[in-house]
Amino acid sequence: MYIINDKEYRCSVSVTLDIFNDRWKLAIIWHLLDSDKRFKELHEVISEITQKTLTIKLKELEEKNIIHREVFAEVPPKVVYSLTKSGKKLEPVLKEMYKWGIDYVETYGKITPENICETNICEK
Repeated sequence: MYIINDKEYRCSVSVTLDIFNDRWKLAIIWHLLDSDKRFKELHEVISEITQKTLTIKLKELEEKNIIHREVFAEVPPKVVYSLTKSGKKLEPVLKEMYKWGIDYVETYGKITPENICETNICEK
């Protein structure tokens, strides 16, 4: 039995699935692998996400100790998001998912210039 945050799990995969239960969290982590980012930067690189959803997902990831939120005492306040040690451990997993996605599309679909990431962030 696995117990974390007063929840019991019978399998470690269930813990992982409970934390990463939607598409946005993995996208946020993927973009933080490259560098620490402010809210606006994250919103720009994950353009399909609403600001409200991004705020919620960042809070959830912070509560799970995957990301760190640092507030600087400036006017206006500066907030920077970065990966924790646990968050950084996801890099090889996400890189393999990236490679798998390309292989899957090459096998069952096609890649067009519109499908390719707009930034080099995908070229990790």
